[in-house]
Amino acid sequence: MALKLNIKDTFNKELPADPILENNRRQVRNACFSYVSPKVPSKPSLVHVSQEMIEAIGLKESPDSMEFLEVFSGTTVLPNTNPYAMCYGGHQFGHWAGQLGDGRAINLAEVVHSNKRWVLQLKGAGETPYSRTADGLAVLRSSIREYLCSEAMFHLGVPTTRALSLILTGDKVLRDVMYDGNPAYEKGAIVCRVSPSFIRFGNFEILAAQEDKKTLKALVDYTIKHHYSHLGKPSKGTYLRFFKEVAVRSMEMVVHWQRVGFVHGVMNTDNMSILGLTIDYGPYGWLEDYDLGWTPNTTDRTNKRYRFGTQPQIVLWNLLQLANALFPLIEEAALLQDILKEYQEDVEVAYLAMMKSKLGLFEKDDNDKNLIADLETVLQLSETDMTIFFRLLAKVKKNDVSDGLNTIQDAFYQPDEIKEGIEDQWKSWFSKYGERLKKETRNDTERGELMNRVNPKYVLRNYMAQMVIDAADEGDYKHLSELFDLLKKPYDEQPEQEKWFAKRPEWARNKVGCSMLSCSS
Repeated sequence: MALKLNIKDTFNKELPADPILENNRRQVRNACFSYVSPKVPSKPSLVHVSQEMIEAIGLKESPDSMEFLEVFSGTTVLPNTNPYAMCYGGHQFGHWAGQLGDGRAINLAEVVHSNKRWVLQLKGAGETPYSRTADGLAVLRSSIREYLCSEAMFHLGVPTTRALSLILTGDKVLRDVMYDGNPAYEKGAIVCRVSPSFIRFGNFEILAAQEDKKTLKALVDYTIKHHYSHLGKPSKGTYLRFFKEVAVRSMEMVVHWQRVGFVHGVMNTDNMSILGLTIDYGPYGWLEDYDLGWTPNTTDRTNKRYRFGTQPQIVLWNLLQLANALFPLIEEAALLQDILKEYQEDVEVAYLAMMKSKLGLFEKDDNDKNLIADLETVLQLSETDMTIFFRLLAKVKKNDVSDGLNTIQDAFYQPDEIKEGIEDQWKSWFSKYGERLKKETRNDTERGELMNRVNPKYVLRNYMAQMVIDAADEGDYKHLSELFDLLKKPYDEQPEQEKWFAKRPEWARNKVGCSMLSCSS
């Protein structure tokens, strides 16, 4: 018995397909995708499923059924569907990388439920024409990180792709975790990712690079028709409005990243969603010590291109590459440049508003920008936990900020360092903060409640994910379920889970998977 889903495929019906059906590595031209079937795993087993996403896609059958396991492990293809891998290119670490594509992701189908469209995509389901030298598979380690983080980000209020299920394949996969010449076999796994679309900046870039204006126009028109239909029928004006809205959505996404301390780690243009969603959870990390220069990605360790503090500027750089790709349809660079300039202005305004909300500042004050800049300086004088600091700051009383330093004391990794010059700077900042709070009309309780709606108490710290991974490697999934449930309510106090409201333990400071990660998955 097949799963009952309301399948309404469009991407692989309305856009040009690669005419070659063999699954071998190749350069693909004049096409947006290649047909390919998932690899059948040897012994699949379900690890975890998101009941929210089960309901979102309108699935009535139990996820414990054999039909569910077979479809979302890639064992069986849904009736009347044609799975495919998407063709795209991209700039990686600032350099054009040419054709990339879905090297380990296979789109199963599009499902419509409650007037929402969802694309079901398996990550780790085998080779595609875009796999290059890789095997198209994924391991349990990286799959757990993607599965947990997709759902955690959603509940934080960050625009993101989602995750439906996590399945073990029963196969072993060889990976060199830190690229140091020491590969080892790990458990293979597959995540079913879910999103209204997986179209990326790179889908447009590859067609522009190939000077394939016809297919480029077809893809842009398709994207507008299905995801930006409110902009109107295709025209130069519509294309400009499309680019403007992509810029706005991308800006909103990255400002949310800065708000919760999320560092993507690999902001290549092929990892930028055309819908302004966080996509491709690889070597990401959560800011623990408030360090604007931190990146979790070992590949980025030298140049730190994708460090926390530069993420809004990298989005701008990536938008420039998208503008270049759309130029053949618009042919007026100045109009695109105006939108990029607007982004530069708008992101500063949005960042200021976001930081004011984190500090509980809701009235207008021309000096807030300086107050925030001073805070960012003092936060970096000693190792200070970002999440804990902002959560505790909500407890500061506007008429008693003299106790502010004691209130946020638990955020310091080295409390003994907070003395003399550092202590003086903190006291100076709290004094200015106190004067500023007196201009607020809300009382302490109201202000604290509003701050706690934007400053999460719980985030998916790398050491937490690693504890789940270590247990799962031994067949224990209790930690996975515990964190999955915890992160569905990141702004709630959850007193029974207070153990997770804690600084990174010392054992995790330099542990692989906790401090630095690679793209290996």
